[in-house]
Amino acid sequence: MRKGFDGLAAIAKQLLAQDPFSGHLFLFRGKTGSYLKALYWDGSGMCLYAKRLEHGRFVWPPLVDGYQVLTPGQLATLIEGMDWRRTVSPSPARRPTLI
Repeated sequence: MRKGFDGLAAIAKQLLAQDPFSGHLFLFRGKTGSYLKALYWDGSGMCLYAKRLEHGRFVWPPLVDGYQVLTPGQLATLIEGMDWRRTVSPSPARRPTLI
């Protein structure tokens, strides 16, 4: 997950064959599944959002052709770290003691 705006936009364009400036939200996950980045063109510039779960992993729907289209409900469930297959809220994360 070292890529930034340009690297993730290149992945959306080359590997997914999608236009990163289309207004769609592109989600990318880290290798361990506990980190995600979202890339979005808002009309005036690229937005890059990131989230890391302290415990557990993001549960992704099965991918078809290398990508998956999500409904707003599925996106909200995914970002909250909930298991969309069971829709069970994860236990509250403990606050980190060391930084």
